Amino acid sequence: MQKRNRIIYWIATVWLCLGMVSTGSAQLRHVQKGPGATEMMTHLGYPVYMLTMLGLLKVAAAVALLIPRFPLIKEWAYAGCFFLMFGAIWSHIAVGDTVAELIPALLLIVLTIVSWYFRPTNRKLVSPV
Repeated sequence: MQKRNRIIYWIATVWLCLGMVSTGSAQLRHVQKGPGATEMMTHLGYPVYMLTMLGLLKVAAAVALLIPRFPLIKEWAYAGCFFLMFGAIWSHIAVGDTVAELIPALLLIVLTIVSWYFRPTNRKLVSPV
């Protein structure tokens, strides 16, 4: 059971971090497949300068989740990933986008929850006695 949980944790965490780094780096470069990142931000009603902030936060969260120790920083990174993806989902729904446009953010929010739930005790803020 413990080995299964570790495997689930690492698969979810690596996929989450890959997703955060790839989308974060695209936002930092202001490019993206399909409609450009700048067009997407204006479509959602946000200023383009938000791309740099969101890109930096996503890359920083991925780094925080992968480095050993620092459980408090990991908790903040998980919370940040959840809020970023929840905000993305909400924004797409608010402007009437299709379900297909929600799938990347839905996948990342599910990976965030799975990674957080299955994290090992040495990566938790408070370890059980």
